[in-house]
Amino acid sequence: MSVDLTNPSLAAEASAPGESRLQKRTSTFSRLAKYTVYKLGMLFITVIIAVYLTILIANMGGKVDEIMRGSIREFIGNQLRTNREYLSLLQSEKNAFFENEMLKAEKRFGLDQPFFVRSFTYLRNAVTLDFGSARLMASDTGSRQVNSIILDRLGPTLLLIGTSNLFLFFISIFLALALSRSYGSVWDKIVIGLSPTSSAPAWFYGLFLILIFAAIIRILPFGGMIDSPPPKGELGYILNVGKHLILPAFAIILSSIFVSIYNWRTFFLIYSSEDYVEMAKAKGLSDREIQSRYILRPTLPTIITSFALLVISLWQGLILTEGVFQWPGLGRTYITAIGLYDTPVIVALTIIYAYLLALTVFLLDFVYALVDPRVKVGTG
Repeated sequence: MSVDLTNPSLAAEASAPGESRLQKRTSTFSRLAKYTVYKLGMLFITVIIAVYLTILIANMGGKVDEIMRGSIREFIGNQLRTNREYLSLLQSEKNAFFENEMLKAEKRFGLDQPFFVRSFTYLRNAVTLDFGSARLMASDTGSRQVNSIILDRLGPTLLLIGTSNLFLFFISIFLALALSRSYGSVWDKIVIGLSPTSSAPAWFYGLFLILIFAAIIRILPFGGMIDSPPPKGELGYILNVGKHLILPAFAIILSSIFVSIYNWRTFFLIYSSEDYVEMAKAKGLSDREIQSRYILRPTLPTIITSFALLVISLWQGLILTEGVFQWPGLGRTYITAIGLYDTPVIVALTIIYAYLLALTVFLLDFVYALVDPRVKVGTG
């Protein structure tokens, strides 16, 4: 059958489907572009506000400046006590020299400017990831670049927190799926009964593990990441780090494993009671097929969200747990920076986490659309 394209009405009807598809593609692209710009803009504004509030809180509205000036004065005074050239000067010359050194140090740390002006300088540097130097006034070596401090501590945190939390996440989901198939069984009741044990934090379990396995049995080290002196050879180094990793990782897993299994088991039970699952059982599908097609697939957005937030939470570390085990990670760096009023380090750790969280929130919307056809990005 042919279409007479010389007839205007017939030609319009023939070209209508193609034009409709083109308009639909254009509309979808325009919707995604608008949504992307809007989402990124809102997330950026949120990050800016959060970081500026962190700067204000970390500096206590400028009061940290006075504390830092006192630390600088003490540091310079301790150095000059052993300076023979300084000690040979007259008292008036000593005072002038001391004040001159104070002015140099204050200028080096930016204390010669009002806090209001420096707060926006901090904000600009934070947004551009230019964190500058950390304040290590108690060290004779002066200050270090914040980036190098964070990179030095990032590896140990990823090793400890990453290993334990990823193991905890996947084991919890695997065991929760098994328990959701055997609701009311002995193992199900055991997990429910042990779930309140997760109310205690990881450092609490860590103290008992150190007492049992390090102090009494003496088969594992008290803390740290490596023996001193470190063992020779790459294999010996890896095995030694692994030995130090056992107690803190086990403490983290023990503090959350039962409540995590219980939460996921309850979550899967809700989906297991849906009508389409009962229909699949009536059709004679195996348990594996029911789990993968009718339970896991509808819950993928929630699982992906939990996994994504878990991954970026590794950046913060565990302050008290790392402290108990003397683990040289970001958690201990964070609490040390707070104790020293080290604003650059505090802001650096906060801004990087804020960027990771904003990027995760942005990407999750698109991931939801890929795994769940019911989700439309940018609608509404």
